[in-house]
Amino acid sequence: MALNVSALAKDMLNAAKPVLQNFWKEAKPYVEKESKAFVQNLAMIAKLKIEGKITKEEALLHIQIQKNSYRTVLLAVEGLGLIAVEGALNAAIGVISTAVNKAIGWNLL
Repeated sequence: MALNVSALAKDMLNAAKPVLQNFWKEAKPYVEKESKAFVQNLAMIAKLKIEGKITKEEALLHIQIQKNSYRTVLLAVEGLGLIAVEGALNAAIGVISTAVNKAIGWNLL
């Protein structure tokens, strides 16, 4: 099953918005970019798994790197603290986790 990158990125964006509502105007471009990058990375993991070129452990490391990137970029938005950023990241990942885990065949999120 292929991942719909644009639909999943949009779902992530919509899930993060209420968490960051007080800073949404400033944060939105960053959330859009990081959500798209996150899902593109997941699509790459799915492709590599099908090709037998990645293990679950390697996939989990890629996801941790992407989570750290998401956090770092959003922490650069003035006024956003770690709690808000973690809340947005958790909401964004939570909304796509079931679909992604099912599509990839591993519980990664």
